[in-house]
Amino acid sequence: MLREKNLYRRDGRYIPRIAAIHDLCGYGKCSLGVAIPVLSAAACDVCPVPTGIFSSHTAFPGWYMHDTTAILTDYLNAWKNIGVEIDAVYSGFLGAPEQVAAIRRVYQEYPRALKLVDPVMADHGKIYPTYTPELCAAMASLAQDADILTPNLTEAAIILNEPIGDEWAGANISDSEAERIVKALLALGAKTVVLKGINRDDGLIRNFIGSGDEVLEVNNEFLPYMLHGTGDLYASALLAAVMAGKTIFQATEFAGNLTKEAMVVSSYQPDYKNRGVSFEPLLGKISDLLE
Repeated sequence: MLREKNLYRRDGRYIPRIAAIHDLCGYGKCSLGVAIPVLSAAACDVCPVPTGIFSSHTAFPGWYMHDTTAILTDYLNAWKNIGVEIDAVYSGFLGAPEQVAAIRRVYQEYPRALKLVDPVMADHGKIYPTYTPELCAAMASLAQDADILTPNLTEAAIILNEPIGDEWAGANISDSEAERIVKALLALGAKTVVLKGINRDDGLIRNFIGSGDEVLEVNNEFLPYMLHGTGDLYASALLAAVMAGKTIFQATEFAGNLTKEAMVVSSYQPDYKNRGVSFEPLLGKISDLLE
């Protein structure tokens, strides 16, 4: 079923409109800096809703953040007043727990829109520095509303209110445990779950996709280095493929392949481990999804 399951059907020359609710980072490619070009390459009209403004990603010392919570009500009121229509809602990093209410408002005003929640809050056993327990709990509640939920193992533990054990932090779990986690996330309310980043030190990186009673594995070659923004690229590429009319299984394969190729491109750039994932030469592959 997952191999044939379409979550969005592209209608001829129609350009779908996506509300991208995420932070804007000035340096170090991630968040809206990834989502806007990737989704635009799939011929989507990306309408950003900034949840925070960062001088750089948080791996750099001395970063600055401006929380945009106070502007979101007026921002969305202005959209409503001019009749903005939305086909999908893609949310990622949040700046404060109150922002979940703004996202749910968008869900309510656009009930037919596809909802992708990338619960950006932690990785490798560590919660990001701007995330309080209250914000983690708010993100976990939002995950239950997703049509597509794309957590890594640490984020899955937070959503499920389970301890972040050493094996979860190291991303080394069995097939049966991955299936248990996916089904537990589905039981909370998410309709489709893509659990990312299982690494067993065997040369592969595994993602598990689940919907209903079905769970399938999609894997890629493991590259022995980490880059900031790869999770944002993965989620953006997955949604780009879905909005291009690909099945959710095809979209998961595409997102993994594109992210791996972008990591290779990045490795040739100066200071690549700090500056973020480089994907620009690959945007044509996203446009090719429409052929």
